[in-house]
Amino acid sequence: QQDSMNRYGALSSQHKILKNQHDDVKKQLLDLQLQHNSLRLEHRKSLESHSQKLAQLQQERDSEVSNLQDTVFKLREESKLLRKAHLEVHSQLLSAQAQMEEFRQLKEALQKMPGLR
Repeated sequence: QQDSMNRYGALSSQHKILKNQHDDVKKQLLDLQLQHNSLRLEHRKSLESHSQKLAQLQQERDSEVSNLQDTVFKLREESKLLRKAHLEVHSQLLSAQAQMEEFRQLKEALQKMPGLR
């Protein structure tokens, strides 16, 4: 009988230790689940924030690219107009130089004529 009581006491003591361990592990599990849920929520918020920031940056980039394309187009058009204007001015200059040469020759011819001095 004493043997049974000793065995019962040992089992009871072991049961109490295991129950305490079980309770500790159960509490750790609950704490970890709470931490996990908190981290998951934080991660979701961070992901949403990054997604919004990325969308905003892409929109800004697209707008900037569009503005730069408009600027390039306008500059090309302006360059064409400037080339055309340059050619016109050059043509007028050549024409004026030819007229001046003509007038110079006429002046020389007139100066050589005896009765017009």
